[in-house]
Amino acid sequence: MNWKAIFVVYKKELKDQLRDRRTIISTIVIPTVVMPLMMFGFGTVMTKIIRQARDEGTSVMVVGAAGAPELMKALKADAKFRVVPEAPDFKQRIADKKLRVALQLPENFDAAIARGESPKVAVLFYDGEIKSGIGASALESFLQKYRTGLLDQRLKERGLPPAFTRPFELARQNVAPPEKVGGATIGGFIPYLIIILCFSGAMYPAMDLTAGEKERGTMETLMCSPTARINIVFGKFLTVLTASVATIVFSMTSMAVTGSLGSKLFLGGSGMAAAASNKAQAAAALPSFDPAGFIGVFAMVAPVAILFAALLLTVSLFAKSYKEAQSYAGPMILLAIIPAVFGMLPGMELSAKTALIPILNLSLVCKEMLSGTWNWNYIALIFGSSCLYAVVALVACVKMFNREDVMFRA
Repeated sequence: MNWKAIFVVYKKELKDQLRDRRTIISTIVIPTVVMPLMMFGFGTVMTKIIRQARDEGTSVMVVGAAGAPELMKALKADAKFRVVPEAPDFKQRIADKKLRVALQLPENFDAAIARGESPKVAVLFYDGEIKSGIGASALESFLQKYRTGLLDQRLKERGLPPAFTRPFELARQNVAPPEKVGGATIGGFIPYLIIILCFSGAMYPAMDLTAGEKERGTMETLMCSPTARINIVFGKFLTVLTASVATIVFSMTSMAVTGSLGSKLFLGGSGMAAAASNKAQAAAALPSFDPAGFIGVFAMVAPVAILFAALLLTVSLFAKSYKEAQSYAGPMILLAIIPAVFGMLPGMELSAKTALIPILNLSLVCKEMLSGTWNWNYIALIFGSSCLYAVVALVACVKMFNREDVMFRA
């Protein structure tokens, strides 16, 4: 193995890839431009839809309103609600998105409450529809306040203090540090995203450097060069690995900048006391991670990037054309997605068994490191097993390049 020859092949292939528009788009343009636009665009649209839904007010139909004049009076006085006339097809209207929510009351609702009974009330809404869900939440909040008011009135009539029905106060208190909360909240999503980017960044260069060259007729010319095939293999492999790592770096840098700008815009505002309170609440809501965890994540991703690059080169080498290589390499992304998704499932914990499962072990250990938890025994086991898998894939790739029936498959 001649490192000088490998570097010559690597330099040549890297220049060719930088001239390829598809590689530039998949490695640089999409991570640095498209993804932030998607994040900002999605966030902006969702914020606008939710704000508009809240500002419009909730159209609510009360079924059985005749027996609840006091409740109707309080409901109509609330500016958040717009009471519409009662109709028999209220369920169908909700399903057709013509009505946000309906309140179904029993007959003689006020009379039943006056007798000390507890009549059942139903809030009907369209589950999964944003506007209907917001309306249902607003209506439930109104009913809870109305019920509390009735309870306070009963206590007052009997000469009892409001605290009579609350023997003690209950409050939640988080004792976990912010980085553990951030790691538990969305820590599993970050390694999942890195795994997908690592795979997609290596896929197109791997296909172009194997099946693409076969299709263009340049593979035979390269094989006739005086350098050994192992040097050619490692030159191509390093090119694919560079594209994979570059995709991760560009994507994570872009997302970090996007997140920073987004937080500044979100936390920005006037210097009023209310704005300061909103800033404090928003800052508390933003996830926090252990900075050393990000370094650990990139270190653990390195052998997996090698594994992906070697596997994609090997599989793409079997194809006779770029299109055929796409049909082979495309479904392989499921091999990366499925274990990464399992790593995001609640209850999936890092153990000696899961530490040996490729991709899943990376997803689990990265989530732990982002939370500030460093299980060094598992980290060593995962890094070692990942390196072993990467070496096996790289050896298989070299063997495939030395098979004439694969290299010049008709």
